[in-house]
Amino acid sequence: MELNGADIVTQCLADEGVEHVFGYPGGAVLYIYDAIYKQDKFQHILVRHEQAAVHAADAYSRSSGKVGVCLVTSGPGVTNAVTGIATAYMDSIPIVILSGQVPTHAIGEDAFQECDAIGITRPCVKHNFLVRDVKDLAETIRRAFYIARSGRPGPVLVDIPKDVTVAHTKYTPPKGEIAIRSYAPVVKGHQGQIKKAVQMLLQAERPMIYSGGGAILSDASEELIRFVKMVGAPITSTLMGLGAFPFSDRQFVGMPGMHGTYEANMSMQHCDVLLAVGARFDDRVIGNPRHFAQNPRKIIHIDVDPSSISKRVRVDVPIVGNVKDVLAELISQYEAAEPRQNADSLERWWQQVEGWRARDCMKFADSSEVIKPQSVVQKLWEVTGGDAFVTSDVGQHQMWAAQYYGFNKPRRWINSGGLGTMGVGLPYAMGVQMANPDATVACITGEGSIQMNIQELSTCKQYGLTPKVLCLNNRYLGMVRQWQQLDYSSRYSETYMDALPDFVKLVEAYGHVGMRIEKPSDVEGAIREAFSLKDRLVFMDFITDRTENVWPMVKAGRGLTEMLLGAEDL
Repeated sequence: MELNGADIVTQCLADEGVEHVFGYPGGAVLYIYDAIYKQDKFQHILVRHEQAAVHAADAYSRSSGKVGVCLVTSGPGVTNAVTGIATAYMDSIPIVILSGQVPTHAIGEDAFQECDAIGITRPCVKHNFLVRDVKDLAETIRRAFYIARSGRPGPVLVDIPKDVTVAHTKYTPPKGEIAIRSYAPVVKGHQGQIKKAVQMLLQAERPMIYSGGGAILSDASEELIRFVKMVGAPITSTLMGLGAFPFSDRQFVGMPGMHGTYEANMSMQHCDVLLAVGARFDDRVIGNPRHFAQNPRKIIHIDVDPSSISKRVRVDVPIVGNVKDVLAELISQYEAAEPRQNADSLERWWQQVEGWRARDCMKFADSSEVIKPQSVVQKLWEVTGGDAFVTSDVGQHQMWAAQYYGFNKPRRWINSGGLGTMGVGLPYAMGVQMANPDATVACITGEGSIQMNIQELSTCKQYGLTPKVLCLNNRYLGMVRQWQQLDYSSRYSETYMDALPDFVKLVEAYGHVGMRIEKPSDVEGAIREAFSLKDRLVFMDFITDRTENVWPMVKAGRGLTEMLLGAEDL
């Protein structure tokens, strides 16, 4: 059958099983929007800013494991989307961005709303395409989905000139798997390297497992739990890996790194064999690489992306492959291996780890006078039974959410890790709820972050989205203020939020429910009331302690064991 380019776009999305597309119309994509109007295979979600479209598609993917899709117009449409694209790229999230472009004959002539979408996005996408011929359109979109979801996932942009969307060509439904000769990501790990890893772990006296976002992206939680139980070692999970291994399990020692637990950081530094599973030894995780390398240890690194291995830390046994497949093979070989691990040395190692855990580094001084942000997150955990999808913005509230909401399942913690993007929390909650319509969704935010995409309250109203928003309002750009206190002699330059809106009135103006909570005794009741209003978006403005800091903390440039556990260490 013969279709125009716009109809080919919608047909390709239907062929890929797409159910939701987040977007904002404009001149270059009008034919595509006309095609969307005439189809019933997927729902389009009209956001209020293109950045939110990408964030929502991103969270849709993070929470469901599917490829998220967004649609923007040319020029400012695609430049507004760049922050969202870079956010997804840094966290390896599979999304496909369809962008409009001026007609092919006008490209390079500074036409109205023209920009070089390919050049602008090249540094922050896994791949991008400019479609100049309608005959290439269907195959290009199919390749985009394949590239986005395979290997190390990531965003792929398809730039479509307006004349391509109106031109006609024969459309052929997809047949068989996509094959790209120059792109063949390794899935299975090298058997010899896996055997070395097994022997190394069997001989270890102080084994440690360190998992990251790759364990979640590859849906390897089940295999990770099984292998950790077999080895009997302590495990730490990065900010992006929280939930792959249950928080409530004794073997879990918390998050590592700049705001990680004392026991996780000490175990990372003093183990003799470290198994990294889908993690990349980020600067916020290991601190100073020279300090990290001071203690002799053997490192095994599993990652689907060979460029991530030995990038920041020298690795002894590299294993390139999909985390899920490699862990399955590790389990098989470990079960068959002889002799077994030394139980006495493992017990001594656990005694040391428990000694570090006894420091109780997450303890904080609660108050009956002022709301402590940590206690709000703890109450959220109690009210939701630890089973909510939790999105966050970026800053102190993000760290408190990671520290005090115990995630026992994967894909429940949705936040910007690598890029650290403010403004993601609310559009993330939108994407999560579209992907999981019956789930409990909470957005933990701050009074600074929420204002960056607060217009999406309008989108929530239009589509009946009802996340519960918890704003930890300390009237400061909190994390910047904390750094200014510690490193800049408390010179709080441009971090005080001096003209905040009345969030209750603002939220009510958008048609939602607003609450202002100022007393610690009212925190639990407010959260319970909010979650009882199942068909309403509720915004809770918690007026919190303005001086509270995130502890523990490893200052920039310091080593993992050079931790500040609280104000008394300053």
